[in-house]
Amino acid sequence: MTFVFCFGVSLLLSVWSTAKCSGIPEGAIHMECRDRYFMLAVDLSFTGDEPLFEAVDGTGVYAITRWYAAQCGYSIRLLPLLGHVELRASYFSCHTDNKDDEFFLFNFNLAVTREGREDSYALNKTCSPSLPWSPREITCEDNYMEVSVRSEVACPARTVKDDWSALKPAHSSTTSDWQVTFQRNEEQFPPMALSDARKKGYAFGLTDGRLVFRTPYGQPESFSSEVNGVPVEEVHATLFSRQSWVVLMVDLVTACSMYEGSYDVSGYMVWKTPEVPYRSLHGTQLNIGLNGELVAQPVAEDRRFVVGNINAIVQISVPLTAEGGYRKSFVLGDLFEIYVFHLYLEQILADEDRVETRVRFQRTLSTPLLPRPVFTKNQTVADELSFTVYLGDVPEDMELVAVYLNGDEFTVQVMNTRSYNITKVVHPNNTLGYILKVPFDDPVVLLQFSDDAVLHYELNINYILTILPENKPFYHLTTVTAFIDASPPAFDAVCLKSGISFSRDHRPYDSLWEISIGSDLLTPELAAKHGYIMSNDSQSLRLMVPLFSHGYKYNGVSLKGFYGSFKILMRDHETSEVESSTVKSCLFFTNELILCSTQGRLTVVADMSLAIPSGGLPARFNLVDKFCGAKEKNGTRALFSFPINTCGTTIELSMGNVTYQNEIFYSGSSRVYSASVERVMVQCTYPLASLYRLFTTFRFESDTAGIGSIIHTARPISDMQGLPIKPTAALQTTPASPAVARMHADRPPTRYIKVPSFHKRASVVKRKSTRIQAK
Repeated sequence: MTFVFCFGVSLLLSVWSTAKCSGIPEGAIHMECRDRYFMLAVDLSFTGDEPLFEAVDGTGVYAITRWYAAQCGYSIRLLPLLGHVELRASYFSCHTDNKDDEFFLFNFNLAVTREGREDSYALNKTCSPSLPWSPREITCEDNYMEVSVRSEVACPARTVKDDWSALKPAHSSTTSDWQVTFQRNEEQFPPMALSDARKKGYAFGLTDGRLVFRTPYGQPESFSSEVNGVPVEEVHATLFSRQSWVVLMVDLVTACSMYEGSYDVSGYMVWKTPEVPYRSLHGTQLNIGLNGELVAQPVAEDRRFVVGNINAIVQISVPLTAEGGYRKSFVLGDLFEIYVFHLYLEQILADEDRVETRVRFQRTLSTPLLPRPVFTKNQTVADELSFTVYLGDVPEDMELVAVYLNGDEFTVQVMNTRSYNITKVVHPNNTLGYILKVPFDDPVVLLQFSDDAVLHYELNINYILTILPENKPFYHLTTVTAFIDASPPAFDAVCLKSGISFSRDHRPYDSLWEISIGSDLLTPELAAKHGYIMSNDSQSLRLMVPLFSHGYKYNGVSLKGFYGSFKILMRDHETSEVESSTVKSCLFFTNELILCSTQGRLTVVADMSLAIPSGGLPARFNLVDKFCGAKEKNGTRALFSFPINTCGTTIELSMGNVTYQNEIFYSGSSRVYSASVERVMVQCTYPLASLYRLFTTFRFESDTAGIGSIIHTARPISDMQGLPIKPTAALQTTPASPAVARMHADRPPTRYIKVPSFHKRASVVKRKSTRIQAK
């Protein structure tokens, strides 16, 4: 029997609408007419996990159970990733009101049970196919196969009307002489009445223009095979009827690929179907899409779908990043993910007579559980003195809620109100990143100081992420470290006319060291005591040390100037051991200078301009001992450097001090001057408590340098002998106490005297003042 077919192809045009039913929340239900089926989606938040759909027509209400759905052309699937349940109904489903294969009216009840009460909601929709029907169309749904063919045949119109009308009442008990027989491989099953076939789950229907046959998967009369490794389920049914001398036979063959899909580690989900039994002699056209949307093969390939045909097997590779796919994160010890795709595939084939067949597949493809590790990257720059840690590749269905830092928990909200900071980064590939910043000097950071002078910072991080919407936690642990060369701080030093200026910028770890001047820690009190000018703020420390302050050392003294050196020590905070120092030496000039060393040497540069009578020409400068002459002179200034117990020096003992004193004399030309001249006295005063040996011809020892004075006294030359000295000007740091004993340094009454305290000194030195003149 030859059928007359017509041809028609168009792209899918879908029209969405939102059902507005009394008592149903806005947006909870979506209904859509698609090319060959009606789709109804309901939010699970409204239905719960076990919604019940019922089909309604003029004969009654029918619960759509799992078995009934496969028989009658319904497919129900729960989509937790999308948060809704979906019902798909074929345009030829059992209870659809079909108007000339152009308008299809669907009526359903949605039964929802909440808090023990069952509510029912009526839902209805009228759909029109978006493209013409092909002569033969096959649908491979999740739970059934359906084939429809055009019912127009090249037979007398009376035969068509009378004979085919017996198929119309699909659920009627009217007896018909139509029978069906099934063939499995080479086995031919005995014919059975259509009523018996319906009882076994098969469905037959005749519309105004099409004959429909539908069968659930796994029927006894179906058979499974493999085509080049692809499993296929096939049903071969033949409808026939004898009417007088005419035998009417309709051959209904449907075959569907049962391939479940495979995961390709290159990032694709693969699905396969053989071309047979619908091999096309004029090429195969493919339309591919997800979630009921079909696009032409070139468009799909532009979207990174890979389409191939190997050994008559059509292979579709769906990229994991395809728009319309769904992914979900899972925690099973580690972090995993799955990808789910609702593949929609259409094959358009033509036989030798160019009769067109459309085969459509609805398949749900799911990857296995795939490891989905997140990663951390230590982006810390040590010079910034802060940890910067990046947490990346976080899935979009997860969020960071808290962080443990070395065991202390901080929520994200709290962290951004402290010195820590977390910044969320959204990437175009639908992943998230988080940037964590923690300063090195925060108390939560672990700090160790190694023997090789390296600071070791360590931060143990435990990220707490949750999977949405179920808020299941996932923990990601990492440890980041940073190392800094922990050299003691160094000062920058600058020479000034009035002294030396030291400065340095603060570093977070400078508290590992203490600053000292000699053995004394540098404090505001010490600076005030010795006349240092110190400023210390959050950024830097500055110290101005005036010339001749405590702590200076001097050398290279000449009439042209001298070098003054000042040393700042850096000591270990715990052991007080000196680990480094900053020493600065500067060349200074002053008109007069006197230095009293701890080794008992007096060095003096004296201005003798007023000690020379007017008009006098200096010939020689000397001390009390006339053989002790100046080392340098330039007419009005003279430089002397000598041990304090020589050159006619006298010693004066007073309350707590000992003073060594000498005088600088001038000898001019043969002319005699009667004008007044200035007398120049030089002296060094030491605290008795600092002396180990008070005086000895061989050695002098003192813990501290002495305080020197240059005393200029105006007296007539004739009166210089025997008169008390009345200072008129003096270069002096601290004046000596009143003398209680005076003796000549060159003739000590004892070779060695050790004076541990003043009370013992009192027993050795009588309070009667004496003076021994130098020979």
